[in-house]
Amino acid sequence: MSKVKLDKIDRTILHDLQADGRITNVELARRAGISAPPCLRRVRVLEDAGFIRGYHAELSAKALNFNVTVFAQVGLGSQAETDLEAFESLVESWPEVRECHMLAGETDFLLKVVARDWDAYQDFLTSRLTTAPKVSQVKSALSIRTSKNEIGVPVVLDGKPG
Repeated sequence: MSKVKLDKIDRTILHDLQADGRITNVELARRAGISAPPCLRRVRVLEDAGFIRGYHAELSAKALNFNVTVFAQVGLGSQAETDLEAFESLVESWPEVRECHMLAGETDFLLKVVARDWDAYQDFLTSRLTTAPKVSQVKSALSIRTSKNEIGVPVVLDGKPG
């Protein structure tokens, strides 16, 4: 990963791509105030430098019949690095786990889990999560609604997060 110093044009490109990954290069260049060829070169540099990790479509969980979101706080019986890494590897194989965060404090991991319904989550919980090696406790919190779901990070434009 090379060192890239971000200027206003780079930040505008990052801001606009984060907001709309399907934006055309011509429109992206117009918004950044440059022509299309240098804009495309800048995007490639930003990708190569690791600022842009990928592009995706945001899907509707409800439209795809995933009606339950649960945040599971997982405690392991051991915090040895090999055990933490083994748990993280196991989590990678569970498609219903959409996010996994290692935490400092009482809880070792916070998982965001989606399921079709409460019964499906309970099945996941009892058949896979609580039976996973080194898992000593799981506390589940059912999400009632999401009031904010911003993707990515705030990109500073003109001294203000945008």
